[in-house]
Amino acid sequence: MVSKQTRFWILIGLVTISGFSQGMLLPLIAVILEQNGISSSINGLHATGLYIGILLSSPFMERPLQRVGYKPMIMAGGALVIVSLALFPFWQALWFWFILRVTIGIGDQILHFGTQTWITATAEKHNRGRSIAYYGLFFSVGFTLGPLMTNLLSFGIYVPFIISSFLSLMVWLFMIWVRNETPEKDHTTAYGTSSIKRFAKAIRMAWVAFLPPLAYGFLEATLHGIFPVYGMRIGHDVNLLSLIIPSFAAASLFSQIPLGALSDRIGRKKVILTVVAGGIIAFLAAALFENSVVALFATFALGGLFVGSLFSLGISFMTDLLPKDLLPAGNILCGMAFSVGSILGPFLSGFFLDLWPNLSFFYVIVTLLIIVFAATVSKKDPSASEPQHA
Repeated sequence: MVSKQTRFWILIGLVTISGFSQGMLLPLIAVILEQNGISSSINGLHATGLYIGILLSSPFMERPLQRVGYKPMIMAGGALVIVSLALFPFWQALWFWFILRVTIGIGDQILHFGTQTWITATAEKHNRGRSIAYYGLFFSVGFTLGPLMTNLLSFGIYVPFIISSFLSLMVWLFMIWVRNETPEKDHTTAYGTSSIKRFAKAIRMAWVAFLPPLAYGFLEATLHGIFPVYGMRIGHDVNLLSLIIPSFAAASLFSQIPLGALSDRIGRKKVILTVVAGGIIAFLAAALFENSVVALFATFALGGLFVGSLFSLGISFMTDLLPKDLLPAGNILCGMAFSVGSILGPFLSGFFLDLWPNLSFFYVIVTLLIIVFAATVSKKDPSASEPQHA
């Protein structure tokens, strides 16, 4: 069996390949459906399948994890993703692909729940933020590389799906050498056996930590889904817009580890307040100078440096605020918050553009970040860097 450090990197590898498959599916299927003459509204609705799968499966994961442990859960989630990716080329029916997207959402959420909970439960207090920052960093790396698979469509519609499925299988096989563990089960006596009670307890204790993942999901979906539409409306070239958007994710790759390590030293709350404030300034600048392509590149990169780490910082903050036996519930809620943000982002931003077409799209993002900042300020910090519980 492998060492704890090797296990950590195998889990990180699974997270990377999961981000890769998610990053591939969004643009790849959008391009294929567009080429097949599917309307943009149906195309957009189809894309929600992944997040529907995440939300549908999230409430039912905690009990199986307690019963069978981390390894079987992760392997089951990975197997769902691998098989679903391999099935895409066999039947190009809209409803069949939607079911596969929902199934991948379920598999990805099982995989992420298992890996995320295992990493948060076993990370040492002194480097917890740094460990979880690696989780966020490598998911972002995979998500950034995934869209490149769209270029392989020229070799055949089946090629990107088969390659992605094969890569997922290769990483998944490393889990065979990992020893299974089960999470702490003290919650059965401390909080009762009801998952709803544990979710309610986790929300009461750590509600503020779920806002950063929600905000990150909102940002990611809005910048990818609505900003291109707005950018074209104010006169920018679509090819330039396709280069501006990745600058947000690319910049976040440079700040994830330093911000995670900094949060270990000075406390999660201080770092979250700092990056959210930086994000507010960055997107206010984007609103003021949105007619300049150079300014948009700069403000998107600045925004990525600050708020591109919100998801991993939120997970670290949640881990500080909850006892270990509530970490499975907390990790589920982080994933659900991200999915809610991903669904709400394009809807609310599109609604804003319809109601106030003369106002900058970026004010939606600024408003959200101000709400997160105010809510974080209102939460009493348990301590600078130590968790609330003993």
